[in-house]
Amino acid sequence: MNVIGAVKAYVTKMTAESDPGMKILLMDKETTSIISMVYGQSEIQQREVFLLERIDSAGHTNGNSGLRYLKCLVFLRPSPQNIDLLSKELRNPRYGAYYIYFSNIVAKADVKVLAENDEQEVVKEVQELYMDYLAVNPHLFSIGLPTCMRSLSWQASALQRTVQGLIAVLLSLKKCPVIRYQKNSKPCRELSTKVEELMNKESSLFAFGQSNHPLLLILDRRDDPVTPLLNQWTYQAMVHELLTIHNNRVNLSKIPGVSKDLAEVVLSAEQDSFYAKNIFLNFGEIGQNIKELMEHFQAKAKSHQKVESIADMKAFVETYPQFKKLSGNVSKHVTVVGELSSMVNKYCLLDVSEIEQEITSQTDHSSQLQSIRKLLNNTSVRDTDAVKLVMLYALKYQNHSSNDTAGLIKALKRRGVSDYLILSVSNILEYAGSHARQNDLFSVGDAVKITKRFFKGLSGVENVYTQHKPVLYETLEELLKGRLKEELYPYLSNHQINGRPQDVIVFMVGGTTYEESLVVHTFNKNYPGTHIVLGGTTVHNSSSFLEEIDQAMKDVTRRYTRNITPVRFD
Repeated sequence: MNVIGAVKAYVTKMTAESDPGMKILLMDKETTSIISMVYGQSEIQQREVFLLERIDSAGHTNGNSGLRYLKCLVFLRPSPQNIDLLSKELRNPRYGAYYIYFSNIVAKADVKVLAENDEQEVVKEVQELYMDYLAVNPHLFSIGLPTCMRSLSWQASALQRTVQGLIAVLLSLKKCPVIRYQKNSKPCRELSTKVEELMNKESSLFAFGQSNHPLLLILDRRDDPVTPLLNQWTYQAMVHELLTIHNNRVNLSKIPGVSKDLAEVVLSAEQDSFYAKNIFLNFGEIGQNIKELMEHFQAKAKSHQKVESIADMKAFVETYPQFKKLSGNVSKHVTVVGELSSMVNKYCLLDVSEIEQEITSQTDHSSQLQSIRKLLNNTSVRDTDAVKLVMLYALKYQNHSSNDTAGLIKALKRRGVSDYLILSVSNILEYAGSHARQNDLFSVGDAVKITKRFFKGLSGVENVYTQHKPVLYETLEELLKGRLKEELYPYLSNHQINGRPQDVIVFMVGGTTYEESLVVHTFNKNYPGTHIVLGGTTVHNSSSFLEEIDQAMKDVTRRYTRNITPVRFD
């Protein structure tokens, strides 16, 4: 199972089925993101697509009408707005032929509306190509919803969009799964029920004749609020946490002295071999690999200086595009890693991470409370990191007899921390406190010992704790050993799977993380014959997770106030 491969196969089908010749690709905002996640613009152009247009842009409707010799590939979500815009396009067509592809199941009534508006009979084809999601990694996808709840319940539009996205994932992977869900989560059950209803309604689309039963496991972010709060130390996760990755793009424009070419960079494993090799490696290993990449580039540059004959000139011209690409790659990754290193040192992130890991993996209340107080007094520590430490403490020790969350909140107020961030402490206790979780989030077995992992290669990196394992790790381990408790993760309807499932799609309501993506990557390597794909309403870093919690807590009547003084804002 490979979601990037599935989307690429659909794009190949879409661009190859029309007659040969140059084409226009007409998309909406969301389908533009879907395509850009797996193809660069130059790659699309190699498929005879020379122009990309947005159907919802003002410039599109005012364009040249004398392009009837061109074919138009239309790739849209089957939304009411897009049906209306496409109907207007067909009433006054600018192109000679239209090949229409919808990213999901389209209603027959909508197809009828398009047919009625196609008075000049320019539509040659209408098809459904199920790529209604963002393919992030081969085993990771996102619906692209920054938030999905309000009052700790689904927003109606987010639930509908998530159902559509999940159905597209299943159809693109050709899977008709048995569904299990987290029992204590109403949103998980609602999503499970909606997905099954649509699968039953569109049963002909799901008649794949599969020899084994895939599993769709639907989980709730509230069962593991810790993972999105932690600082990260693998490349992809670290970039997202400190710089933010949005649809494979990273904004570097705020870095002092950065060139215009590097103001925004693309980090895509499909288009960047260095990134692909280092995406799951830790920060120290990346430093060593950056050094080797630079040495390789310097050797190439030196060889290109020796242009002494016609044969040398010919060889240089033939290799120049690859050389230029390598040059850009070196500059990009040196800039990114340099900024990460700068932020680690400037904001004392090694010290912060060490305490984070101790809170998640050890039980030593007095020592951890003292360490947190010390970091709260360190002006180099960012307010967000200070607040996250207090949030982790509040989650860990909310029922402890000596809980001092209220005292830590007072320390945050003395720092001048914003009201929004301070409110996050009480928000997370209501959102994902012990009353909301069905797993023991902070269980520490006797065999679990915290150890320091020595990173190598990058000057300035000493010791970093990396012992935390997301709840998803244990969940998958229990699942693949046939021990996942049915009373906690029941099957929907009467369907069941005997033995270990071979194909598993895990979906996280409330967003997943790159740390959990690493867990799935590891399981796929360690369990040959088992294929796991992970998805979520979004892919969080800690900042977006705080926004998710803030939105989910809108209009909530607060119930949980034990051991924490209510926050008052004057």
